[in-house]
Amino acid sequence: MVQLGWKAGPEQYPPVELAKYAVTADEAGFDLLDASDHFHPWSPEGQAAFTWTWFGAVAVQTKRIVLTSGVTCPILRYHPSIIAQAAATVTHFAPQRFMLGVGTGEALNEFAATGQWPEYAERRDRLIESIELIRALWSGEEVTFEGKYYETKKAKLYTPPTGPIPIIISSIVPHSAEFAGKYGDGLWSVGGKQPELYQQIIKNFDQAAQQAGKNPKRMPKIVELTVGYSNDIDATIQERLKYWAGSLVPALYDQKIYTPTMSAENGEVVGGETLKKMGCFSPNPDDHVKFAKQYIDLGFDTLIFHTAGPDQQAFLQGYARDVLPRLRSL
Repeated sequence: MVQLGWKAGPEQYPPVELAKYAVTADEAGFDLLDASDHFHPWSPEGQAAFTWTWFGAVAVQTKRIVLTSGVTCPILRYHPSIIAQAAATVTHFAPQRFMLGVGTGEALNEFAATGQWPEYAERRDRLIESIELIRALWSGEEVTFEGKYYETKKAKLYTPPTGPIPIIISSIVPHSAEFAGKYGDGLWSVGGKQPELYQQIIKNFDQAAQQAGKNPKRMPKIVELTVGYSNDIDATIQERLKYWAGSLVPALYDQKIYTPTMSAENGEVVGGETLKKMGCFSPNPDDHVKFAKQYIDLGFDTLIFHTAGPDQQAFLQGYARDVLPRLRSL
């Protein structure tokens, strides 16, 4: 059955307020939530709480919803051993309901916090090493690791995870989907592009997973979708542009754009009409079911819905009541 989730936005909301929305999502019946792991927000109007502290707070206030980082970059501002420890600890508060989403990061977070921003090829290679080290530490065994980028000396997690933690790798283009299939336990993408792109992403992911001896049918394929479900669609669009416009500009993911102001300035090219083409903004649940079904038909089995408000509480309750049951019945 398809899994239906909600995007928590630490880049927009203060942490205590956002935690209350997470509890609402859990109670309303969302299957999972993902929270960004940012040092900086996309806009100077935003927020940027420490996601791992937030996960701990949310884990003890929720009962069934799966938590996942969407996504963490465990290669520069974090040493991978620290992410291994952080993720393992979350599983003690949320047993069997945590997944680790990872990617190669943005200068907005990595360069700003460390002064480092290597080329994509190096960041990709760092991520390979990071994943290897994280998994080794999760075994609970002593690990002496000597890689090109990272080392540990008799490191051991004395509080190992309570169970397996899937590693979901971000992929927004076909070539990185091969990487995700080879090294990950699942795929993470973002909607709003042409169907042909996602067909190729899933094809590459499945082929690479099979070549690595895995069964791609048992590996989550997650896509994050932009939506607005409100009677005031203009207000919903304006909130999205206010806090998230920079995230819609491809240059933010590979260029040295490292302050929220720089991000917002780049995001000024994104208008309301562009945003409408990338997502579903409508008060009609039929439109949302039709929009989401496209991605299910493409092969995604986990949909995460991201709205910027203006009334997040009403969205969670309304979407869970009007849209999620219909998607589950498809």
